[in-house]
Amino acid sequence: MRCLCYVQCVRQLWAPAQASLVLKVTDLHRSVHHLQHKKVMAEDKPWALVSEEGEQSYFEQTIDIIKQHFNIICHRDFLQNPQLHGPKIQAMFVWNCCPAAEPSLLAALPSLKVVANGGVGIDHLDVPYITSLGVKVANTPGVVSDATADIAMGLLLASARKIVQGHQIAVDPEITQMPQGLMGVEVTGSTLGIIGMGHIGYKIAQRSKGFDMRILYHNRSRRSVEDEQAVGASYCRNMDDLLQESDFVVLGVNLSPETSGLIGRRELSLMKPTATLVNVSRGLVVDQDALVKALQSGTIGAAALDVTHPEPLPRDHPLLSLPNVLITPHIGTNTCATIKKMVLRMVENAVAAVNGLPVPNEVEPK
Repeated sequence: MRCLCYVQCVRQLWAPAQASLVLKVTDLHRSVHHLQHKKVMAEDKPWALVSEEGEQSYFEQTIDIIKQHFNIICHRDFLQNPQLHGPKIQAMFVWNCCPAAEPSLLAALPSLKVVANGGVGIDHLDVPYITSLGVKVANTPGVVSDATADIAMGLLLASARKIVQGHQIAVDPEITQMPQGLMGVEVTGSTLGIIGMGHIGYKIAQRSKGFDMRILYHNRSRRSVEDEQAVGASYCRNMDDLLQESDFVVLGVNLSPETSGLIGRRELSLMKPTATLVNVSRGLVVDQDALVKALQSGTIGAAALDVTHPEPLPRDHPLLSLPNVLITPHIGTNTCATIKKMVLRMVENAVAAVNGLPVPNEVEPK
């Protein structure tokens, strides 16, 4: 009888432990299966080269978008063993011109199918050379237009109304009385000249209409009558006419051999002495030496720049010390929503190229 009770007692004590062991073994099997499934999924995904993960490159949430479709390797790790990594990479994501699509790097990527650029400007890419290798090039037009137009208007307003100077005065611990002599330039009802009336230029026109601005524009080709009427814009076939009449001149062109140095000494001399030059395109579109002289001499009133050449400017560059210059560090597309849309478009282009499908935003060599 005692023996039977002992057996029953052991069974009662062992039952929970046995159940727990079964659960643990089951969980272990599930974990192993999950890991094996993830490994298969990872092996199925193509490989992509990116610049770096971190503040200087992709934000954490956007790198996760890429990882949903690609296994990634950052450029720094790639350089540790190009022979190992190079043959498996099928896509390269270029962000802020990095990694640089140089011949030496492209030669190490024999399976590369696409260079997916973040942003519209592709002046840093040798498109004819890249495509001659059988590699497609893609960019992200459209998705950057709103944010870039916003920064253009922000620069225009901040420069005209001396917002930065006002902030500096307001927070100065030595200030005991607010000065009344900080006078700006009236934006409402002024004349805006837009050079480059593409996606971004047109968005700028839409925003400036809200300020009752008279809108002039110069472009390689004239927009439709419907487009012009929608924003109240007038076409200037001759850019000189636009420069002479505008209170604010905004540059929204792509950088190309034709637009490099587009605004130089002669063009600046045509502008009003009270006019402001706003540049959200590329630094090389403007002759910066000529711009410095124009600002110092009073040939034009002010400049507001989101782009320079180089970026950043040397710390002793004269543009940095002029009181009538406002500079931001190429932040035209820097909003969380726009960055996410750019990366989604880059991934869309890359996935299409890797799968042999038409690339939505393919850039053809000229």
